[in-house]
Amino acid sequence: MADDRLSIVRARIGERIADIEARMPRLDSQAISSRMNAIRALAAEHGLAALEGLADYGAHHAMMPGCVQATRACLDQMGAALTSKDQARDRESILAALSVRLH
Repeated sequence: MADDRLSIVRARIGERIADIEARMPRLDSQAISSRMNAIRALAAEHGLAALEGLADYGAHHAMMPGCVQATRACLDQMGAALTSKDQARDRESILAALSVRLH
């Protein structure tokens, strides 16, 4: 039962990620940040720590110069975060990979 519930949550988050990807050229920084925060909140509620950390990073960096590059990099990593089996451990490695990519 818990696995079914988590699958539904992952599907919803996947839809939100796809929505951001599709609308990104037309979204302003505030809209991107709000959508990332919505993903972060849903991930936090369901114990998806890797995805929560990545969405938090994306929400904050959406408000900074160069937000398009940071947002695209976050979106690229979200698939791995969404399917992670070890959320706590993978959170650090995904955020580290993102940091290396952006710097």
